[in-house]
Amino acid sequence: MTAAGPSVFLLMVNGQVESAQFPEYDDLYCKYCFVYGQDWAPTAGLEEGISQITSKSQDVRRALVWNFPIDVTFKSTNPYGWPQIVLSVYGPDVFGNDVVRGYGAVHVPFSPGRHKRTIPMFVPESTSKLQKFTSWFMGRRPEYTDPKVVAQGEGREVTRVRSQGFVTLLFNVVTKDMRKLGYDTGPPDTQGTSGPSPPQGIPR
Repeated sequence: MTAAGPSVFLLMVNGQVESAQFPEYDDLYCKYCFVYGQDWAPTAGLEEGISQITSKSQDVRRALVWNFPIDVTFKSTNPYGWPQIVLSVYGPDVFGNDVVRGYGAVHVPFSPGRHKRTIPMFVPESTSKLQKFTSWFMGRRPEYTDPKVVAQGEGREVTRVRSQGFVTLLFNVVTKDMRKLGYDTGPPDTQGTSGPSPPQGIPR
């Protein structure tokens, strides 16, 4: 009698939110959370975290370095809804209030191995000059009530946004039993900002 094959596969992700470039701002911290489909479930590690506050380095790069660890394991029966990591960066404004300095999201790399990703960040914009002045005067900038909306398509097209800064992440990805379930994750992709084609059945 043959043993039954696996019914789920595992995706193990560790690494770090390494650093950021925000030329106009300093003393920033970062929050992350994962967004994934209904067939996915975390089995170990942390789905979200918040980093320490960091100041710009004194070298020519003027980078904001967090080296904030990521470590999570998911199980799934279906690659649809492949996890994305959503980043939110915050820092003080001229009045000392914490305001959002950038949102961004990227899929966890699809192939096993070590990956580096640089994510362009953006902030929502007020739609009128009056709203801009009011939000500046009151110390309340436009922000999303739930940052996870960044990873979703619905409703995003009606939001006015402005590009602002970059965040660099390092990922170490390990998958288990994907091939046994018929998914080919391809060769490891070790560099660059754009990943390989997703396994069959995974939307971009």
